[in-house]
Amino acid sequence: MPDASSHIQSLLDREARAWQAGDAEAIVDLCHPDMLWPLTGGPMNHDPATWSLAWGRFDRQRWTALWQGLFDGFTLEHNRWSTVKIELSAKGDAALAVVDIDALWRERDGDGVQHWKGLAAKGYSLCGGEWKLILQHGLLEYPPAGPA
Repeated sequence: MPDASSHIQSLLDREARAWQAGDAEAIVDLCHPDMLWPLTGGPMNHDPATWSLAWGRFDRQRWTALWQGLFDGFTLEHNRWSTVKIELSAKGDAALAVVDIDALWRERDGDGVQHWKGLAAKGYSLCGGEWKLILQHGLLEYPPAGPA
């Protein structure tokens, strides 16, 4: 069995492959039954007081249908993921992963695009010996760091 950090990285890689393949079932397989996914309302909206829980608590059937709708309506032109950090809790029962994502979706029957670009914080919980994604917020962009 790999160490916890390596296991979290394997889950991140698995999720990236599922997005690339348009596999909604594989994405929901990663989710904890109590998963929350706050939507930020935009990549520069860093104020969590304005975020929403439009999707509500995890519902496998509903979330699968929502993602399948995306896959049916859009083609993924590129999907670049880079892990920024993985941090484990002192007890080894929770993890925080920060991922830099750049995914470009193009509408199949139109000119629309969705460009997902920014950092996602992904919270994982160890439940019954299995790691599950329990929280993620939408992608946020940050201005470049200035001089120290």
